[in-house]
Amino acid sequence: MGNGVSPGLPFDPALRRRRHLQAMARFGAAAFLHDRMAEDIRERVALVARDFVDVLDLGGPRPLWPGAVRAVLAASAAEPPGKTVIADEDRLPFADASFDLVVSAGALTTVNDLPGALAGIRRVLRPDGLFVGAFIGGLSLVELRACLLEAEAAITGGAGSHTAPMVEAQAAAGLLARAGLVMPVADVDRITLRYGSLFGLLDDLRAMGARSVLAQRRPLRRDVLMAAAQRFAAMADADGKTGVTVEILHVAGWAPGPGQPLPKARGSATTSLADALKSRV
Repeated sequence: MGNGVSPGLPFDPALRRRRHLQAMARFGAAAFLHDRMAEDIRERVALVARDFVDVLDLGGPRPLWPGAVRAVLAASAAEPPGKTVIADEDRLPFADASFDLVVSAGALTTVNDLPGALAGIRRVLRPDGLFVGAFIGGLSLVELRACLLEAEAAITGGAGSHTAPMVEAQAAAGLLARAGLVMPVADVDRITLRYGSLFGLLDDLRAMGARSVLAQRRPLRRDVLMAAAQRFAAMADADGKTGVTVEILHVAGWAPGPGQPLPKARGSATTSLADALKSRV
């Protein structure tokens, strides 16, 4: 492709940074998913009866935790001075055991090395430190994917990748466990957004900085896009709007520490994340 991306990486890091920078001016108009993730993370951490002094706010387009150190792909003028570090989520430039709590809203969806990012989170947590995060995954945007694939196949006889691969909900807790986090839990917040046209959906994705950052991608032809828009409109309900699925994966895990309960039997990661956090108060 000639884009300078290392072979085998699913996402283009330079393009990902540019997408984040471009989205800063318009993000407020499409912040509803991030705000939902951030509010939920704060509520879940509040269930733990503990004071978290040193906090890392990992990625995301706007600050999540007052007073936290921020690690972001690209900093805006609104970032807190002296507490913002430009870094990739899977290459954290912090010493081992630096934080009591790591929170992350929306930053892990398009990380090239998600297992590495989670291992890095585990590394920077102090013993019995907590990680609570949320990111888009699962069956998100399945309607958009179907419209694009079907339209491109019908017109060109083949189909390329135009949307990012996503982590399945059932795999999320396992990824935390493999990273060395104990008592990992995951659950899904499944919501339906409604749009009057495919272009309204694409506008929101652009404002969120969520346009494709795939390393191996090809331009989306205008005739394919128009055909996809027609398919999207044909799926509309009686009110003229089409439902679009979004799954927010909520995850949490602890750095190993003294006095922790023994891990539950394999398969117990389907336990409610909120219930699991309550059990630690």
